[in-house]
Amino acid sequence: MKKATILEEKRSLSQGNTTTSGTLAALLETAPTKIARVLVYFHNFESLNRFEAPTWVGDTSLNSTIPVLENSYCLTFEHLPEKSPNNWGEPCDCNRYRLLESSFALADKVLTLMFNRTAKRQKVAA
Repeated sequence: MKKATILEEKRSLSQGNTTTSGTLAALLETAPTKIARVLVYFHNFESLNRFEAPTWVGDTSLNSTIPVLENSYCLTFEHLPEKSPNNWGEPCDCNRYRLLESSFALADKVLTLMFNRTAKRQKVAA
């Protein structure tokens, strides 16, 4: 996916526009948990840091979510140190996280489990 297309996709998702990619937007909206939403994002987009996470996936503690994905689900992320502007525009040390391509197949399985578990719960409740 070209960089301009990714930015357009992100923009449309943040503005609630689902016409650009109905399936990805639907996955992000219907993800059963924050962890599932973060994993959907990483699987479809390249990377994220803690200052971008609240905007794109609603995660205000990405630096705590990544270890959960790594330790509980055995996924592998690349941690790239970078300087990013904080809320006041000052440079701040943080990490940019990227799901390694070698973890994509496992991420698919984890997402399938998460979505199926929720579907079963909803079926039992009905």
